[in-house]
Amino acid sequence: MSKTTLFDAVGGLPVLRQVHHELYNRLYAHAWLGQYFAGTKQHLIEEKQTMFMAEKMGDSHRFVGHEPELAHRRMYIPDALFDLRQRILLSTLCDGGVAEPLRTRWLKIDNAFRRHIVSPSAEAFAQRDLGCEQPLNFPAPVGHDEKK
Repeated sequence: MSKTTLFDAVGGLPVLRQVHHELYNRLYAHAWLGQYFAGTKQHLIEEKQTMFMAEKMGDSHRFVGHEPELAHRRMYIPDALFDLRQRILLSTLCDGGVAEPLRTRWLKIDNAFRRHIVSPSAEAFAQRDLGCEQPLNFPAPVGHDEKK
């Protein structure tokens, strides 16, 4: 008897695509997070995230894109920004009808990549050799409540 994967338990690709479409609608519209996506086609990011998470949740297809550390290397992402994205993801999962035990497992997988994405400090990020790549470093907008 095989164990049900998180991928199957949440409803497979249709649910992942639905959640990621709504998540990225919210992220692109966000005053702080949206800046990191300027010039990037939303549907491409949604599909990459869907396939990445599908693999991490137990789908048999292998993700062929960049791993998180490489995909985010030119972005200064402090803990507060990562936490904000996690809150938006949680809200999206709740609104999408994903059951609580499955939300917890989803967020645990998502959070496992924190150490590959979050920069320890602005100073450490400034020391990163990006070659010809332009760094993305956006402060929170004035008056922005990081809890929203």
